[in-house]
Formats: sequence, structure tokens, C-alpha cells
Amino acid sequence: MNDSHGESTNSVVGAFDAKTHLSELLDRVEREGASILITRHGKPVARLVPCENIDTKRVAKALAAIDSIAKGKSLKGTSIRDLINEGRRF
Repeated sequence: MNDSHGESTNSVVGAFDAKTHLSELLDRVEREGASILITRHGKPVARLVPCENIDTKRVAKALAAIDSIAKGKSLKGTSIRDLINEGRRF
């Protein structure tokens, strides 16, 4: 089943039922990888989905890229406090 955003949904649950059966819904998401659309008065309001594993290599690569961009850059004697105060003027 696809919802209005084009994403696959294994089941649709009303907000009251989701509240009442949250533990069971979490078990389904964890065990089966289910995606559960939660509705209120028939309108989608939230989605319960499995967490994605964090790709630590990708995160480390992104942080290294940020560090390389910052290398060689300086504030040329300007303090962070001066920059904050400058920003407050606008």
C-alpha cells in the first residue's frame, strides 16, 4: 500500500489504537521492519518506521570534509563575541 506521499506502508492505524497498542506496534516495526501510518480522523499525521543504521564511515567522511573547508580560515583577530554582537545589530 502507498500513502499520499508515495511511500510504502504496511498498515494504517488510528491514533487511539496506536496509543492503546503502541508496544505491539513497536514490536512489529522492530521485528518485521513494518512501516505503520498513524491517522487522526482518517488523515495521516505520523509514521512509525524502523530506525536506519548510522553509516559511521559516511559521517566521518562528512566531518573530514567540513574540517578541510575550515583549514586555513581565520577570523583575522575578530572574536566570536564581536561576531555575535555584529549579528545582533541587524
